[in-house]
Amino acid sequence: MRLVFHPDQKDISLAGVLYALGDPVRLEIVKSLAERGELSCAALDCQVPKSTMSHHLRVLREAGVLCCRKEGTQHLNSLRQSDLNALFPGLLEVVLRSVGQRSCPLRLR
Repeated sequence: MRLVFHPDQKDISLAGVLYALGDPVRLEIVKSLAERGELSCAALDCQVPKSTMSHHLRVLREAGVLCCRKEGTQHLNSLRQSDLNALFPGLLEVVLRSVGQRSCPLRLR
């Protein structure tokens, strides 16, 4: 069985987190995990091929945004909110709030 890599909290960088959050599919994954809690890979339905989903989950995991644990045949994913809030207070909340606002039409002043 292959071990799943998770960086230590001290190794999580702002640049890595922002890169991981810079993709619309990965933002949707983070939004789903924030709203629904721990989810299996199958429950994260982002309308992308399984191999692409695996890639996005790996990028998020290796950046320190999410944690993956194996239970039976499933991989369960959850956000590393406490680690991210300790390192970058409020970052995740701001990103999630902006994702929710993206669906609203742009208003010019």
